[in-house]
Amino acid sequence: MDFDFEPFDIILRDGRQVHVRPLRSSDQEEILQAFDRLSPEARYMRFMSAVKQLDERWLRDALARFPERGVGIAATIPAADGIDIVGAASCVIGADPETCEFAITIVGPYAGGGLGKRLLTTLIEVARRRGLRVMEGFVLASNKPMLKVAKRLGFEIRFDPDDPSVRTVRLELSPKAGEGAPAG
Repeated sequence: MDFDFEPFDIILRDGRQVHVRPLRSSDQEEILQAFDRLSPEARYMRFMSAVKQLDERWLRDALARFPERGVGIAATIPAADGIDIVGAASCVIGADPETCEFAITIVGPYAGGGLGKRLLTTLIEVARRRGLRVMEGFVLASNKPMLKVAKRLGFEIRFDPDDPSVRTVRLELSPKAGEGAPAG
């Protein structure tokens, strides 16, 4: 299966190393463990509601979408049981085959070290290679770190007209037909 990128290692700002690779269906148990390590605030920022337990059927269905309907990325570190997932990101292609919606989750001790930005940058690169034209996401207005990363990466940030506590972030990934650099 083509997952659209080769696994790679990154060094975070604090010197810790993280391995970045495609998410797999076999990661379900590690994702559930990562969810258990999230603070209630981090869960709320990711799911925009108080989620106490991750629905295993929802997770299984989400993982089954990759790579055909999107891409999932895991950031892992070595652990006694093999690996721990310390961050994950995904973009899912919706009804419009040229648009994807992204989501990112970083486990507490790994937040603020540049991991979220690197995962989102990887998602953007993958989406561009797939020919997608738009990446969008929904971010709580109180999630200042995510909004800051989105702004740095060129996302347009708007108020959600249906919910004042949410911001929509949108990035044009490629020019529309007839747009772009002038022929010369």
